[in-house]
Amino acid sequence: MNNLVNSIKTMSESFFDEIKTYRRHLHQHPELSFKEYHTADFIENKLREMGIVNIQRIVKTGVTFLLEGSSEGKNIALRADIDALPILEKSQVDYRSKYDGIMHACGHDVHTSCLLGVAKILNQLKSEFKGSVKFIFQPGEEKAPGGASLLIKEGILQHPIPKTILGQHVMPFIEVGKVGFRPGKYMASSDEIYLTIEGKGGHAAMPEKFVDPVIITSHILIALQQIISRKASPKMPSVLSFGDISSKGSTNVIPDFVNVSGTFRTFDEIWRAKALVLITKMAEGIAASMGAKCKVRIEKGYPYLFNDPAYTERNISAAQEYLGIENVVNLDLWMASEDFSFYSQNVEGCFYRLGTRNETKSIVSGVHTPDFNIDEDAIKIGMGLMSWLTIQELNH
Repeated sequence: MNNLVNSIKTMSESFFDEIKTYRRHLHQHPELSFKEYHTADFIENKLREMGIVNIQRIVKTGVTFLLEGSSEGKNIALRADIDALPILEKSQVDYRSKYDGIMHACGHDVHTSCLLGVAKILNQLKSEFKGSVKFIFQPGEEKAPGGASLLIKEGILQHPIPKTILGQHVMPFIEVGKVGFRPGKYMASSDEIYLTIEGKGGHAAMPEKFVDPVIITSHILIALQQIISRKASPKMPSVLSFGDISSKGSTNVIPDFVNVSGTFRTFDEIWRAKALVLITKMAEGIAASMGAKCKVRIEKGYPYLFNDPAYTERNISAAQEYLGIENVVNLDLWMASEDFSFYSQNVEGCFYRLGTRNETKSIVSGVHTPDFNIDEDAIKIGMGLMSWLTIQELNH
C-alpha cells in the first residue's frame, strides 16, 4: 500500500508542471456559468492527449467519461466544477484573467485542472483498481438552478449508477498541505428572496396623504428576523439576510415601490419549506396591515449538503494515510451553499476542502474576491489525494 502512495505522489510531482499550466490557462480564459465552451473544448482536448476517447458532452458544456479499472466492480463519480464568476480581477499575476469582469475567483480552475491530473494518474494506474470511475466536469455551479441539477436530469447518475461521489473545493482558510472533512451536514441550503412593496408615493412633506413603502419595508425587514429568532429551533442554524434595497424616491419624494432581495439558508428541508411560507405570509401581512401590498417571489436554490458519514470517515482515514494525521483537519458547519448537494442527495457523497492558504506568499484572500489566488502547490495535493481516495474506495 505504501508503494502505491509513493507512486501516486511521484506521479503528482512529475505531472505538476503540466497540470499547473492547465490551471493557468483556465485562469486566463474564464467563462461564466453555462457559457464554458472554450473550457469544455480545452478539457476534451487534454483528455484526448491522454489517450481517452470515450468522452461525452452533457448539458452543452459539461464533459464526462468513464474510466474502467482492471476488473468489474462498483462505480465512483468524481466531480469538478468549471465555471467562473462575474468579478474584475485585481491580481497582477502574469496569468491573470484576459477578460475584464470575469475571473476564476472560486477556484474552479483549480478543481478542473486537479481532476485532469486525476484522469492522467488513474489512466496509468488502471491495473491497481477494480470497477470504474465516472469523471464529471460540471458547468454552472455558480448559477441557479445549478449545473448539478441539470446533469442529474440528463442522467449523469445513471449507466452506471455511482456507489459514491467525491468532490473537492479550495479553502483559503486552510494552509496549503492540509485538507478538511466533515461527516454529516456541512453546507447550507440557499434560496433567493425577492420582495416588492407597493405603496402610494408623493411629496415627502405630506406623508399623511400617501402610503410610504420605505417605512413599511423597514417594518417588514425587522419583523422577518423574528422568524429566525422565534420560529427556528436554537439548535438549527439559519440565516435570513437582505443585501439589496432599492427604490426610485429621493430626499423629498416618497416612492411608489421598494424592491428588496436577500437569501435564506439552513440545514433542514422541512424547516426550510416552513420558513419560506412564514416569510411570505409575514411580509404580505405586515404590508396589508399598513395599507400596502407586498409581492413575494422565492427562487429555490440548492439543498443543504450532506456528507455520507461512513464514506466520509473512510476518506478521512485514507487522507490521513496519504498526508499524515496532522494534515487532515475537521471542518465546521459552513453557511455557504454548493450544488454538489444535489449529488449527495442522490448517492453517498463526500465533499472536502483543499487548503490553498500561504501567508508567507500573501495568499490569504477569500473566495469570491477580486484578488483571490492559491498556492499552486495545492494542485499536487489535490490531484494526488483524489486519486488515492478513489483507488482506496474502489478496492474497499
